[in-house]
Amino acid sequence: MEQKLGFAHFISQTDGVGLTVLLLLTGMSLASWYLIVTRSLANLSAGKRAHLFLQRFWDADSLQAMEVLLQKDETDSAFAELARQALTAGRDGSRHGVQKLALAGGLSEFVTRALRNSLDQEAARSESGLTVLATAGSAAPYIGLFGTVWGIYHALVFIGLSGQGSLDKVAGPVGEALIMTAVGLAVAIPAVLAFNSFSRHNRIWLARLDGFAHDLYNLVTVGEKTDGTPTN
Repeated sequence: MEQKLGFAHFISQTDGVGLTVLLLLTGMSLASWYLIVTRSLANLSAGKRAHLFLQRFWDADSLQAMEVLLQKDETDSAFAELARQALTAGRDGSRHGVQKLALAGGLSEFVTRALRNSLDQEAARSESGLTVLATAGSAAPYIGLFGTVWGIYHALVFIGLSGQGSLDKVAGPVGEALIMTAVGLAVAIPAVLAFNSFSRHNRIWLARLDGFAHDLYNLVTVGEKTDGTPTN
């Protein structure tokens, strides 16, 4: 009776190395899709919160009113945290003058340092998970190719031992082994696309934060809005 070939047959015939490769690719795929879904939802939510906060910020009557609002409202937004750091630095600078070592460079330098630290922390946070996507996108095709080569080797050894070397006997096992390459590509392509998309989002996000940080610097050090319009 003719033996059915396919993915299930390939799995039943492969050895520990092939199963290890398949499990590794499966784990990379699950990790990639988990990051794709969670980061997409997080980015969407963060964008909405940032939009609402910026509207409230530029509608505030003064920096003092905004500082009171920030103390009462625990808004989870990178823009809100940036505003907190800037307003806190401005208040501490006005209160302590040069009595603290951190303020030895003047108010403007102190505010700049606070904003820069906040931006650096947000940049580090936004890069979280991208290493996994980059690793999956670059390594998965080669892992799949290794699984294919090992599968072909395993199939050819079995065919050689059985003494059945005709084309119809070789094509099936070799074709099954190519499944591993397809699995590797199926893991890598979404990871690469997601990595590029998230990297672009991070560049735009950090550019918006940098622009808002510039406005905050002017507001805190000069004490008035530079253009009276929101940065978004």
